[in-house]
Amino acid sequence: MVFSVPVHVQRKTTGNIHHVKCELEECCQFHLFAQRSGLPFSQCEHLRSLDYCHDTAFEDILNPIVLDEMVALKFFGNEKKAVCLKRQKAARAACVPFSVLVEFGGSNKQITLSIHEPTIHYYSRLGRVMVCYNSTDGNWHCPCAKARTSCTHKNIGKWHLFQINRDLFKTGPSKSADAQTMQVGIHVPNIDLQRSVQYVFDEKKIPAFLPDAISKPKSLLEYPTQLCPVETTCTFCSEQTVLEMPLLVTKKAKIATMAGVMHDVWVYTRRCPVCHVLYRYQEWQDGLHNFDNHLFLSLELCLYLRQGLQNHISTSRAINTLEGLRGVQYPNRDSLLHGYLHFEALTDNDYSYSCVNCGYHPPVVIMDLHKKGVFGLAVSDLKEPPGEFKGEVDIEQFWRSVCLEMVARGFFPSRAQNPFSVEPTYENWAPWIGKHTRKAQIVLNTEYEKVTTSKSAPEEAQIINLSEDRLVDELMKQKVGVVRKLCRACNIDSRGSRMDMLSRLRAEMRTRQCYDKIFQKIWGASGGWSVILCPHGVVYSLKFNLRAESPRDYADLLFSWRHLPNVSVYDFARGLATHGNLRMPSSIPFQPHEGRLAKSTQENIDSAKQGRLKISLPWLTEKSENPSPQSHPVTGSADHYVLYDRLHESNTKDPQDVLRRINLVPELQGWLNSQVVEQFFANLRKSNYFLNNMAASTHIFMMRNIVHYKNTTTNKKILELQLQRGHRSHDIANITFSDLGQSPQ
Repeated sequence: MVFSVPVHVQRKTTGNIHHVKCELEECCQFHLFAQRSGLPFSQCEHLRSLDYCHDTAFEDILNPIVLDEMVALKFFGNEKKAVCLKRQKAARAACVPFSVLVEFGGSNKQITLSIHEPTIHYYSRLGRVMVCYNSTDGNWHCPCAKARTSCTHKNIGKWHLFQINRDLFKTGPSKSADAQTMQVGIHVPNIDLQRSVQYVFDEKKIPAFLPDAISKPKSLLEYPTQLCPVETTCTFCSEQTVLEMPLLVTKKAKIATMAGVMHDVWVYTRRCPVCHVLYRYQEWQDGLHNFDNHLFLSLELCLYLRQGLQNHISTSRAINTLEGLRGVQYPNRDSLLHGYLHFEALTDNDYSYSCVNCGYHPPVVIMDLHKKGVFGLAVSDLKEPPGEFKGEVDIEQFWRSVCLEMVARGFFPSRAQNPFSVEPTYENWAPWIGKHTRKAQIVLNTEYEKVTTSKSAPEEAQIINLSEDRLVDELMKQKVGVVRKLCRACNIDSRGSRMDMLSRLRAEMRTRQCYDKIFQKIWGASGGWSVILCPHGVVYSLKFNLRAESPRDYADLLFSWRHLPNVSVYDFARGLATHGNLRMPSSIPFQPHEGRLAKSTQENIDSAKQGRLKISLPWLTEKSENPSPQSHPVTGSADHYVLYDRLHESNTKDPQDVLRRINLVPELQGWLNSQVVEQFFANLRKSNYFLNNMAASTHIFMMRNIVHYKNTTTNKKILELQLQRGHRSHDIANITFSDLGQSPQ
């Protein structure tokens, strides 16, 4: 049964002033139309239905003592408690019911409350809002807030329900998304479902390159109407225990395809009688992908959604297009998105993140930050890591946990019940670096050291100086009202012109605490993506910053590599060369002159400014004949330089930084496109409208996935161009690569 949310109406026809209103915009337009047509007494169906209403709703007087108990149980904090009490006082002053339980529709799982709203909004035209609670999955809905986002009305609703029926908030064993647990009366403990999730992830991989026959278009009649797991014995039990007979999950499953939606599919599961692990249908060979036993996606649809994401088309827009084209209603958009992510989590991609030209260890890289690519995150929610944490994270284990969360969404009905959910923390947050490029499975992420301490204050002050220019640039783009509000939030004088306020804010940004506050107000979320690319535009490292950017982020990535690049191009070059290696004082990766191309003498500086200084690095084009033991495997050189991006050469204030210019190196002139990273960001920026609205784990999983396919496409174009120029007819799939991951030149 589809549950309908009640509608507020008002019909007062006694006294001098009459009020006959319905809160729906469609009904308001109908009443205006009726008046213009000379029918002022015409009413919508909602107002007419009052003729059949004989019951009176009574208000439950909410007790403030219950709020104290809820604060103690961590339902919400004292600030939200104070807002609830303030709203209750406002309702009493207006002589209107504060919160009323609405008995509607006979639903035992969907509970609705009418809550007073003192301010008129589009969602509260009559001064009230309808708040709904689904007792099955624990979800709240309020028209004033997004899903899974708290609001005052939801808090009042929790207060009301906790007072009249606190059993609703008791947590029991998590239930599977499989309706089998209800239909056949079998209880599946949480631990057994977790084993099922891991079994599907480890044993039901989908090939990275699907056969054409599997993903080709099919009519709805070609898909099976009954789906049952192929397993007959338990893989967890040592004695090859025979599974129980198939049990019916549902007769109403749907298959979403490019041709439309197939309904009334029968789905079965099987269970081990000894260890109770549940087995379900998960066979890609039939051209289907099972998400949650109720929704199946054709592999053709999954590939269509993948191509849409590569062209900046969100899953919901792609489905809307299909819906309009086919004239049929597709399943819920969120379910389809999670079904697609489930498909990608099971796809056996290698995520190699390397260029066929540069190999696993590029000698030249370009680094930058995509500051507009973020996910919602409050810095205050990040807890300091344990004292023994040294910034070392297991990259494989972290990304396996992210993939397991995507798979588990097909087994657990909500994220709150998903035991595999991944939340951002300093000690469990890893970048992605290809397995051949990185030094080991343990990589560095020292973002916790960005937090100001007495020990790190000098370093942090220098780092902030490097990046505050960026933040000021963003502040300059904000409206005066936004800047004024930000000044108040930072306890800064908000009077005067925009420039006056910006000057005060810039002075306050000298401290990390104020810097983070301003950063979060402007970007409102995480610290963007730190990216390292090769000159051909292939991404080698991707780091999702929890806090504002600093050279530390790139130092973490580079020190996690097996071989440091000889030339690193970065718009904060001096910061990386001088501050990035403070974390590892025993390692000296750059030249004694801090990664500059030449010694910092006045003669060299003057020559560089006049364009007369040339520093040849011949090993960039031809490997050194006598490589040293610590040399780069591609160039044979152990030299390391940090140069400025051409766009930011003029932003440097230190005269010595003229010795970091790319045009001083003949081997890089006319070849190195230092703007390749900006071009990469310009392309990805078109996808921010849906990526930035995702939860943290969903955001990073999809981002890594999108970049993987972009890398694959870039490498394919490079190989095709090489074959065309060489007049070769070889198939790309048959090309062999060197031990360093480079294609034949």
